[in-house]
Amino acid sequence: MQPKKHIVHLPVYQPGKPVEEVKRELGLTEVIKLASNENPFGCSDKAKEAIVAELANTSIYPDGASVSLTAEAAARLGVETNQIIFGAGSDDVILMLARAFFVPGDETIMADQTFAQYKHNAEIENATIIEVPLNDGKHDLPAMLAAVTDRTKIIWICNPNNPTGTIVTHDELEQFLRQVPPSVLVVLDEAYCEYVYDEEFPLGLELLKSYKNLVLLRTFSKIYGLAALRVGYGIGHPEVISLINLVREPFNTSRFGQAAARAALTDEEFVARCHELNKQGIAYVTGELERLDLSYFPAHGNFVMFDTKHPSAQVFDGLLKRGIISRAKWSKYPTHIRITIGSREQNERFIAALEQVLQELAVQV
Repeated sequence: MQPKKHIVHLPVYQPGKPVEEVKRELGLTEVIKLASNENPFGCSDKAKEAIVAELANTSIYPDGASVSLTAEAAARLGVETNQIIFGAGSDDVILMLARAFFVPGDETIMADQTFAQYKHNAEIENATIIEVPLNDGKHDLPAMLAAVTDRTKIIWICNPNNPTGTIVTHDELEQFLRQVPPSVLVVLDEAYCEYVYDEEFPLGLELLKSYKNLVLLRTFSKIYGLAALRVGYGIGHPEVISLINLVREPFNTSRFGQAAARAALTDEEFVARCHELNKQGIAYVTGELERLDLSYFPAHGNFVMFDTKHPSAQVFDGLLKRGIISRAKWSKYPTHIRITIGSREQNERFIAALEQVLQELAVQV
């Protein structure tokens, strides 16, 4: 049996190590996972209640078009229902975008260190990948614009960028969009937008009104704490969303996911609390990194990426032995690790473990 020749070399996405696996491998009883940018405060109680209420309908297929959830989201975002498409996480919407628009020979532009699923799905469709180096951890929009050719189909901008956490500003993005050919789709991935408190962060929904070739990606996996239920969505011009919908799999979001997401949208107090606690967590963690004389990228999501001054695999292993799961092995940043902002207790345990690891490595040098 012969698969597509161009997929046999593709790496399989590697998520953060599961807590259970680390406990089993290292014989630990307590492990903190700070690798996947999950919400350490869980999800809204309203979402939990909605999940329980939906148990009675387990034998019934979900609403394939997510009609009720779409209506709730559209009303809160101030867009029309035909401007939204839901997927099993925003990575499912990325898959649909690639499937709908790429044919072999098309070009797609992205940063050289960003969310891996842009590249992965483009490669599956045999598109040509153009990777533009980050500029101090931030998307280099002028360089990305200069890379556009008549074969360019999609430009991907992760904002805040995963893994660096940096952002492009509203003015920078609008100037970029003015110059992008209208035939080129710009996908603005805002998975962490609810965490951002910088006033210069782009108003993506406002930009949608002026740029038909812009699509926003958002998710319920981060601040809403529903990562297990896989619910994400895209927002764009009705004609673009209609084209993406042509390749959507039936029933791609579950009854539980839809119900929980609808309820989560109504709990603004929970989101506001998580936003504030994350802001406090960033201040604490970055303050401690400064105390340890470690540089870091400006953190605008719910994670911080910093330079350990040592091979990242060594720091990762040292933290792991102390029950802290982090994220390492970034190809363009071999001495950096990324850490999710946890609860205050988790953050303090991480800093204590990091300090121990760095002291051990310093002795070994």
